[in-house]
Amino acid sequence: MSSSQHAQTSSDTGFSSADSEADIAVIGAGIIGAACALELSRCGLRVLMLDRDPPGRGASYGNAGHMATEQVFPIADASLLKRIPGMLLDPLGALRLDWRYLPTITPWLCRLLWNLRPEPYRHSTKGLQALNEASLPAWRELLDSIGQGELLRDEGSLLVHERNDTKDELAAVAVRMQKQGVPVESLPREEVLRRAPGLTEAVRGGLFFPDTGHVTDPHFLVKALMEAAEQAGARFVQADVSNGRTVNGGVRLETSRGALAVPRVLVAGGAHSAPLVAALTGTTVPLDTERGYHLMLPRETERLPLAVTSLERRFIMTPMDKGLRLAGTVEFAGLERPARMQRARQLLELAQGLFAQPLDDDDASPWMGFRPSLPDSLPVIDRAGPEGRVLLAFGHHHLGLTQAAITARLVASFVADDSFALSTPSVPSDSAFTGSVSRAVRDTALPSLAPYRLGRFA
Repeated sequence: MSSSQHAQTSSDTGFSSADSEADIAVIGAGIIGAACALELSRCGLRVLMLDRDPPGRGASYGNAGHMATEQVFPIADASLLKRIPGMLLDPLGALRLDWRYLPTITPWLCRLLWNLRPEPYRHSTKGLQALNEASLPAWRELLDSIGQGELLRDEGSLLVHERNDTKDELAAVAVRMQKQGVPVESLPREEVLRRAPGLTEAVRGGLFFPDTGHVTDPHFLVKALMEAAEQAGARFVQADVSNGRTVNGGVRLETSRGALAVPRVLVAGGAHSAPLVAALTGTTVPLDTERGYHLMLPRETERLPLAVTSLERRFIMTPMDKGLRLAGTVEFAGLERPARMQRARQLLELAQGLFAQPLDDDDASPWMGFRPSLPDSLPVIDRAGPEGRVLLAFGHHHLGLTQAAITARLVASFVADDSFALSTPSVPSDSAFTGSVSRAVRDTALPSLAPYRLGRFA
C-alpha cells in the first residue's frame, strides 16, 4: 500500500497524514516500547507510537527501579506447589493467588510447573542470564547517548537477613549465584551497616551484588526515552489499539481513533499484548500477569544509598529522587479485579522493622500495576507474520526495566536484515538500512534470539 493510500485511509479516522506515513507502529509506550522506538528511529524508520495511556503510565511507572541483573532464575521453583494453599488463604501474603481467579490461571500454572523440569528450567535460566548480562552495558550506552547517564546508579544492591536461622538460606543463595556465574559477595553485619547505615543492627549480614543498580526515577526515564525518540523523528498518539490484521503489503490496526494502515508493527504492550498477538500472528500466547504493588514514601529521599532486599520479608526498598520506594509483593488476580491497596500499605510495616529510626510515611502513595508474565519466564522477542511485518517485544515479567535496553537493541537488529529493508515499501529505494543502524547494534555481540522466539508457543 502506498504512502498516499495510507494517508487517505487515516485522514478520515483521527490520524494525521504524518501518522499515516509511519514505517512502523509501536504498540505500547512503556519502558520496552519507548526504548525500542528510540532505537528504531535511530535506524532511520519513521516511528509512530500508540498507547491507551500517556507514556510510562503502566507497569513502567511503578516498578521497583531495581536493575535486577542478578535475577537469572525463573519466577518460580519446585517449592511453589507447597505454597499454593497459603497463597489462597493469606490475602496479604508476599505471594497471593485470588481464589476467584484460580480457574482462569490454572492452565498457566500447569505450564509454569511443567517448565520447572530440569531441562526447561536450565533453558529458561540460560535465556534470562544472556539478557541480564548484556543489560547494564546496553543501558549505560543508551542513557549516555541521550545525556541522561545520571538516571542509572550502577553501584550494586544488597540482600540482607535478620535471623540466625536464615543464615544457611542466605549462604545457599550465594552458592547458587556463584555456580551460575553471578558476581556476589558475602558481607558481615558491620559491612552491611557501613554500606547502608540507616538499617537496624538486627540485620545479621547480607549479600552484595556488584553488577546491579537502580534508576532514580522510572517514570522520568520513560519520558526521557520518549523525548529522545521524538527528537529522532518518532511521534506519539494516545490511542487504544483494539485489534489488527495483516493485509497485503502491511498491517491494519483498529484503534479508538479509527483504522490505521502501516507497513510494520511492533507489539510491546506488556500485559495487554496477547489478544493483538493472536490477531496478527495466529499464535495464542499463555500470557498472564503478576500484579505488583508499591508504596512511595516521598519524605524519605536520603534513607538508603542503594537498593536493599530483605530475605525474610521478601520485598525491596529502592532510593529514588522522589522518595523511598517499597515494592515486591506479587498477586495473581488478572487484569480485571480491583487493586487491593492494603498489599501496598503493608510494605510500610515490613520496612519499619529494618530501620534504626522510624520511616516518615506522611503523604505516602500506594500503586498497583501489571507485570506481563509467561510460564517459562522468558520474554518474546521475535519477527512474525508475512515478510516478518509483525515485530514482538513483550512478556518480560518483573525484568522489563532491566532488559529494556538490550531488548531494544535486539529489535533494532531486525532492521539490519536485508529482507526488512527490501520489503518496506515506504522507505526510499536509496535508503541503506544496514548503514543507518546505530553503531551499538552493529558493534555489539547480541544474545541469540533462539530462546525468545514466538514459535515456542505455536
